Amino acid sequence: MLLRRREILIAALAAPAVARAADLPGVTATELRIGNTMPYSGPNSAYGVIGRTEQAFIRMLNEQGGVAGRKINFITYDDGFSPPKTVEQTRRLIEQDKVAFLFNPLGTPTNNAILRYCNQRKMPHLFLATGADKWGNWKETPWTMGWQPSYRTEAQIYAKHLLSQRKEFRLAIVFQNDDFGKDYISGMRDVIGTERFDSSVKTASFEITDPTPDSQILSLQESGADVLMIALGPKAAAQAIRKVHDIGWKAERYLTNVSLSVGAVMQPAGIEKGVGIITSGYLKEQGDAAWRDDPGMNEYRAFMKQWMPDGDLHDANTVYGYALGRTLQQLLAQCDGDFSRENVMRQAASLHEVAIPVLLPGVVLDTGPQDYRPIQKMQLQRWDGKSWVRFGGLIEGAQV
Repeated sequence: MLLRRREILIAALAAPAVARAADLPGVTATELRIGNTMPYSGPNSAYGVIGRTEQAFIRMLNEQGGVAGRKINFITYDDGFSPPKTVEQTRRLIEQDKVAFLFNPLGTPTNNAILRYCNQRKMPHLFLATGADKWGNWKETPWTMGWQPSYRTEAQIYAKHLLSQRKEFRLAIVFQNDDFGKDYISGMRDVIGTERFDSSVKTASFEITDPTPDSQILSLQESGADVLMIALGPKAAAQAIRKVHDIGWKAERYLTNVSLSVGAVMQPAGIEKGVGIITSGYLKEQGDAAWRDDPGMNEYRAFMKQWMPDGDLHDANTVYGYALGRTLQQLLAQCDGDFSRENVMRQAASLHEVAIPVLLPGVVLDTGPQDYRPIQKMQLQRWDGKSWVRFGGLIEGAQV
């Protein structure tokens, strides 16, 4: 009996990697399963193109041989930007599809609905398509990491610009009534100062189920504000831009970066109606003449031509999707064939000055075990009726 036990032990030690590989969720000898949720339908369906761009990018990777001898099975489900649906689809991805990790699920309220579940399950919940400030909380949610600059940081940058231009102003903010919109209020308050903000700034909340933000815009105009912050998703942002113009409100306007898409926002709003709006960027824009012969943008254009020929080059969401595809490619390369959830998370927190070709010069991905904010710099830009025109240098938010 003792000899038999020794034989079993020797046999187990001879092939430990095989035994471990068999226990890795979402990983087989030929396949790596990655999960995602996107609003392919519903009020924020304009973002669905991000998921379609990522699907195209992964098809390209698979055609080129996959990663570490495996083809990527990218399982992406429609959640309609509905948190209960996100919970349902995420449970399906983790418990039925048994994905290795979640990649770039979109939305602040939707990701908030699965935040605790993912961390309890020790499921890498990576590079979220939302800039909520909370995704950088490595202490409380160590399995969750954002990607883009936080909305709070972005709002701090707008407030810095506003204070540098005007001593006196009356600010109004229309915001989506969730963590996304509320981060803009927090960021503006950080820089303007709590006392001044609370005593003089007018706010109006917008529910994602509201048909339009027209009533909120009218209410804010009546406050006498001469500066307006628009913290809304693409569809509502386009409606707000149009309404502000049509009622003749001459307020200086700041617009959330998530709604800067020419194809999904500025054109539906009416390209002439947004002239003068200020937003911020960290990605290169197809319409910017500075990138006409840029190697990084040429790489993006070649990808779109071959792998997503029906896609809109002027939709910033396709550039975003491509950037996330390149980020995924970098992460998987760093994993070096070890796709255990622990190593995936370790590598996500080990991105060191990674240059993605469609990021603005000087903007890189940089993370660490205590730094879950890959991008922290942005540049201001203004809509001139045809494209976004960058001005000034790279700016970081305030230290809070």
